[in-house]
Amino acid sequence: MPSKLSRRTTVATLALVTLLLAAPPATASTPPADAVQPGAGVTVKLPAAVAGALGAGGKSLVDTVAAGILSRSHDANGLAPAVAVGKLAAEGRRVVVDVRTATAGWARGVAYVEAPRTAEGSPEGWLYIARNVNGHWVAGLEGDRTFAGYVATSPLVGPAERQTMTAYADHKANLAAVSNTGGLLLPWMPDYYMTLTGGPHANDGATGYWSSLDFSGGNASGRVRSSGSGTATSMCGAGGGWTRVIHPNGFSTDYYHMWNATYYNATAVGSSALLGNIGTDTCAGGSATGAHVHWSLRTYDANYNGTYTWLNGRTIGGWTWWNGSSQYTGCATRLGVTACPGNDMYNRVS
Repeated sequence: MPSKLSRRTTVATLALVTLLLAAPPATASTPPADAVQPGAGVTVKLPAAVAGALGAGGKSLVDTVAAGILSRSHDANGLAPAVAVGKLAAEGRRVVVDVRTATAGWARGVAYVEAPRTAEGSPEGWLYIARNVNGHWVAGLEGDRTFAGYVATSPLVGPAERQTMTAYADHKANLAAVSNTGGLLLPWMPDYYMTLTGGPHANDGATGYWSSLDFSGGNASGRVRSSGSGTATSMCGAGGGWTRVIHPNGFSTDYYHMWNATYYNATAVGSSALLGNIGTDTCAGGSATGAHVHWSLRTYDANYNGTYTWLNGRTIGGWTWWNGSSQYTGCATRLGVTACPGNDMYNRVS
């Protein structure tokens, strides 16, 4: 039976305040007077120390970031932010703004739109960096020119991360026309195997390029590992099973449904770094049938618009991937061998 985990809980610790900002029921506790109060329906994750650094500007920051991701969200369909949030809330989905670090005039974090929980699918999420300019926050979302500019100048970006991220953002050629993925691996240790349970399919299981693969089982002990070196970020925060790794070759990779995931916050990682274990986590929506990892390939086009990109004809883990006649049915080839859903696949470095 499908495992459809629906976690609507509000997390509150000494280090983290998470506020579900729809109209609260009469029994709900009153938020602290200094809590950020963005538009109704937006969930804010905000460490206490960061709230102090933001001061009165926190609400404006959250509203700016929320409006930015809704303007980019496929599921918001170009609606005004308030209308989009209401539509998503009616579907049981949250808009989440996670503010992770801040200093004078700068803030950064993660924001995402939850996937529907009625079917297998994946959320839409972005890293962001924001700067306060003359009293107004200007946010750059991962994949746009403002974000790339902030990576080069923000004091919240360290030298090692800047080197990786700048190399990523500076890929000005249209990578959608390039089949070489720079030696990216499948999401487990080289020379071990997992079972392919889903061939190329859309990230949300419905629309868009067939960018994603599903894997389970095998002799890799269920451990999910980075497809290459880069900068890793836990998109749902600590305890969540969704991680994104930005690679310095113009690609990034997403890993979803993991359990026991390692927490990363813009952390440098090497190739095959441990990310978590295959699981059924749905920290940002969707559903999962059996323990597996949902792996996706992303890149940017010449205009810096981030997209989940096609796998067809590209080589990952030594295997060249091909679309099937329908989603999930595609196969991979290597040295005259074909692997289709239900087959075990060894991860190869070339």
